[in-house]
Amino acid sequence: MSQTDYETALALFLRTRSVTRCPTVCAVPTQAIVAAADRAAYRDYVAAKEAARLERAKLLRHPVPIWSPPPM
Repeated sequence: MSQTDYETALALFLRTRSVTRCPTVCAVPTQAIVAAADRAAYRDYVAAKEAARLERAKLLRHPVPIWSPPPM
């Protein structure tokens, strides 16, 4: 397939599928302006994920004993 054929086929695909942006572009930071509320919500989300990760790590470091002998 020549470069011209490829570009024509790609343009046709984009027109017929109503694709407005390339998915690979969405994987990197953009220069868009994000609302303050959205930035705050994302910070809260990241903080909650990090807290959950730290809690799991703490449980793995100090596991609760499943069975312990009765006191004498």
